[in-house]
Amino acid sequence: MRAWRVARPGRAGTARFELHTEPVPVPGPGELLVRVLACGVCRTDLHVLEGDLPVHRAGVVPGHEVVGEVAGLGSGVADFAEGDRVGVAWLRGTCGHCKYCRAGEENLCPDSVYTGWDADGGYADYTTVPAPYAHRLPAGYSDAELAPLLCAGIIGYRALRRAWLPARGRLGIYGFGASAHLATQVALAQGATVHVLTRSAEARRLALELGAASAGGAADEPPEPLDSAILFAPAGELVLPALAALDRGGTLAVAGIHLTDIPSLNYQRHLFQERQLRSVTANTREDARDFLAFAAEHRLQVVTSPYALEDADKALADLAADRVNGAAVLIPAKR
Repeated sequence: MRAWRVARPGRAGTARFELHTEPVPVPGPGELLVRVLACGVCRTDLHVLEGDLPVHRAGVVPGHEVVGEVAGLGSGVADFAEGDRVGVAWLRGTCGHCKYCRAGEENLCPDSVYTGWDADGGYADYTTVPAPYAHRLPAGYSDAELAPLLCAGIIGYRALRRAWLPARGRLGIYGFGASAHLATQVALAQGATVHVLTRSAEARRLALELGAASAGGAADEPPEPLDSAILFAPAGELVLPALAALDRGGTLAVAGIHLTDIPSLNYQRHLFQERQLRSVTANTREDARDFLAFAAEHRLQVVTSPYALEDADKALADLAADRVNGAAVLIPAKR
């Protein structure tokens, strides 16, 4: 099979990202072997490639928005069959017994492991996943449309929860890529007014097409105070204008796994009057199930840009340069 490996993380011109030919992996006990039908290209993959995230597995295969079909079963698997369509997401395993797991907060498990970071992911023809962490997928979507739902969609959904958006509230979205364009649709379906702030003119056009009330520049002031905001762009300098745009008691959720440094805050301008700043850390399987159920009930418009598996390096370069509208998705050719 073909598989892309991060031979050496680094910035542009220093990273080594290589396409290999290697044996198909063998599923271990309790695992599924999955033939990859589509794999979304997430900004987290870019952070793995560029070294923003520390190396957890040397030479890892990135990719954690995997849509595939079960091609083999490890011992002890009883609830899946060969040929089933499944999703493989970021969260790959947790301990199940720490205080966070027992409290339903498995995303905070100290022993959690992740697809495409701790274990090989979906930038390949095949991957594996522990059966309890594989997801059933909603009908009515193509493989390419489903792929971004498995991280961009799930994280956006959790970010909405963390932002404490009130009923029919005013939501600001900072940055408008794969996750934001899905979270916007969820918020709109829940009756919110959405204002998008992003540097890309093409993304602003898409936001308006999807139903946003306004779309401005990344550091612009929205046309009205916000009840809640979500920062999707990995740009710490945007924390300040996003906090300043909040109404009294408003909440800003930072959705990314990586963020550049935040400049100094002014307490009176940015935090006083009970404004809150919250982070978002991965997701739980409950988040995934709830979001995928939502997607089954509400047909989301998933904007994708397809790339051949052989062009994964180009897809990541385009993502880094903000040349992707919606979500980039790798499509392995049938072999």
